[in-house]
Amino acid sequence: MPHALADSQAALNALRGPVRLRTLTALRWLAVFGQTVAILGVHFALGFSTPLGLCLGVIAASAWLNLFTVLRFSPQRFLSDREAAAYIAFDIVQLCVLLALTGGLLNPFSALIIAPVTIAASVLPLRLTVLIGALGVAGVSLLSLYHMPLPWRPGETLSMAPIYKVGVWAALSFSLLFFAAYAHRIAAESAQMRSALAATQLVLGREEKLSALGGLAAAAAHELGTPLATIQLTAKEMLRELSEEDDLYEDAALLVSQTQRCREILSRLSQHGEAGDAMHDRIEAASLLREAAAPFIDQTGGPEIRIETNSKDGAPEPVLQRRPEIIFGLRNFIENSVDFARSEVVMTAEWDAEELSVFINDDGPGFSPEILMRLGEPYVNARAGARAQSRRKGGMGLGFFIAKTLLENAGADIVFNNRQWGDRPSQNGASVLAIWPIEALSAAPVA
Repeated sequence: MPHALADSQAALNALRGPVRLRTLTALRWLAVFGQTVAILGVHFALGFSTPLGLCLGVIAASAWLNLFTVLRFSPQRFLSDREAAAYIAFDIVQLCVLLALTGGLLNPFSALIIAPVTIAASVLPLRLTVLIGALGVAGVSLLSLYHMPLPWRPGETLSMAPIYKVGVWAALSFSLLFFAAYAHRIAAESAQMRSALAATQLVLGREEKLSALGGLAAAAAHELGTPLATIQLTAKEMLRELSEEDDLYEDAALLVSQTQRCREILSRLSQHGEAGDAMHDRIEAASLLREAAAPFIDQTGGPEIRIETNSKDGAPEPVLQRRPEIIFGLRNFIENSVDFARSEVVMTAEWDAEELSVFINDDGPGFSPEILMRLGEPYVNARAGARAQSRRKGGMGLGFFIAKTLLENAGADIVFNNRQWGDRPSQNGASVLAIWPIEALSAAPVA
């Protein structure tokens, strides 16, 4: 599991995939079209005086750069983070220049400066997002100080009070920061979830391959039986035609005995697979907990691990299906409890005729209250404040997410909490509860 966590952490360090050149090019063409329509509409349709030549020149610079990139590079090319940041930075500068020619922050379209910053926040890492956001705020600040008059009726000038200009500057600046932070957070969580789910699929795939080995062995035994029987029959025919004085008699007898031995081995292998379906795939609740906790029982320097059982209505201990994902998921929860327990971990299986409950409790520092509601999300370290008190550097990141996902896919409801430990009212340890309907886990009766 540590290897899986290390691989997943490496995936987390590259949260976002690269952005295609075609995506940013299409957005720029949309901006060029909108800017052209707006400038021509204000100048000709509304009759307001605008520096038309300068404005169209600025728009043409953006269109020229788009044409250059389309002709120079493949639209399917993935941009590096720095290339994408430079691409978006140009769009911010181009928009600021266009706004400076048409009234600065008094121009209603000044709100569009939020768009490229938001796009940057959703596709770029935090460091470059901060730089793009700073460029956007700097552009807004310069526009509040330096700009040409807002296009207006001939002979008239629209003037706003200084306090209004400050208000517009503050609104745009805070909007830039808010939307950038919001977009970056949403994109990061989405990328984390994709990375975590991919790691979960890898774990499930590995467990399924291990479970399939028994069936593969039985199939191999069946397929090898026919050619082995042919070899044995041919050897027996050779043995009949040879006398004991012939040089090949002992070789033929050895061949017959060895083929018989191979058939017996394959027969046992095949029967073992069938026995596994009937016996190995059935396990009682206490044995399930014992198998999940096996790597940590009697561990040198580790806490004491106790397993308890309780029938709430006198029902017999349920016989369950042996499912690798359940054992794997419970083992991750147990490992976390062992990492943070001071001296003891208690696992309890309680059942009645309707449901099975499995408690995993430890006498450690418990879950951090501020993120108790986030437990089970990928890359959440629930007991970061207590990490220094733990004997090992184990934490609760992707492994906890995988465990919760595996058990929920197996029909469990998972509840995380802190609960009083024994007769020590001042100490609350961590508690993990998994609840299954009995019918979801019960093993089929042996025929």
